[in-house]
Order: sequence, then structure tokens, then C-alpha cells
Amino acid sequence: MASQSPFFGKRDRDSNDSLTSRPAPLMGGSTLSGHPVGGAALSAAPAVAPAPAQEAGSKLTVGPNIKLKGVEITDCDTLVVEGTVEATMDSRVIQIAEQGAFKGSAEIDIAEIRGVFDGNLTVRQKLVIHATGKVSGKIRYGKIVIEEGGQLSGEISVGTGASSESRPSSSTLAV
Repeated sequence: MASQSPFFGKRDRDSNDSLTSRPAPLMGGSTLSGHPVGGAALSAAPAVAPAPAQEAGSKLTVGPNIKLKGVEITDCDTLVVEGTVEATMDSRVIQIAEQGAFKGSAEIDIAEIRGVFDGNLTVRQKLVIHATGKVSGKIRYGKIVIEEGGQLSGEISVGTGASSESRPSSSTLAV
């Protein structure tokens, strides 16, 4: 006799029940979908809250033990690196985890580095290097925060454009 997993069928039964059930009323006498309590709420489908990822924009996470090599990353608001990435990118935010590594070229609004970055990094707004972070290569930034233990080395300049206040220097800095 064939056996069926207890997970099959259960989801179908639960999801059917949730589709026909009425949303719970809120304090003001309306449901989550904004309908007043009464007949109108019975015919309306329950409101679904938007996922946080939709509010934050597009997000790409490269998980631990994943290697992404030889790509150009575009139209990505946030890149989270927990594995290894070799790429070029233009984005809003990059977050490199302690075990993460990025090698290549990146133009970013905000960079938060806990792992390793090696290459060309242009941070238009704020570069944060945490205690476990190591950043090397050609680095340009608007503002910088380096925690004690964080490392920064290579060709470093303040300012992201070719302005007169930009002061390039070649140095190694370990805090």
C-alpha cells in the first residue's frame, strides 16, 4: 500500500479553509482590508500585507558556500554577500558578511563590510568597515566609519567625483 506524506493534502485543506474564512475585525469595526464588519467583508478576499522585500526594493543574497563568478549585477538595490562574488556592479547597498568576499568593481551608495572586499570600490555616501572587515584596492568614498580592528589599504581618496576637494593617497590603515 502506498503511503502519503502527512504534509501533502494538509496544506490544501488548510489553504482552502483560510480562503473562505473572514478576516478578524480591528478595533475600529473594520477588517484588515479596510471593509466594515458585515456583509461586505464576507465577499472580499483577506488583505495580504506586502512583503518587507518589496518595500526595500530588489535584494540579491549570495549564501554561504556559493560562488558567483564573472557577472555584471544590475538593477539590484541590495546585494548581501555571504559566499564569494567576483563581479562588477552598480547598486544602492552592499553588505558583505564576515565569511563573505567580493572581488571586482562596485559603485555603491552605502557599503557595509564585515568580510573582504578587493578591487575598485566607489561609495557615493557612506562606507562602514566593521572590526572583521578588510577592504583593499582603489577605494573612493563620501564618508567613512572604521571600527577598531577594521582594515583599509590601497589607493584611497575622499569624494566620489573628480572634485578639487578629493585628496588621493596611497596607504594602509588598520584601526
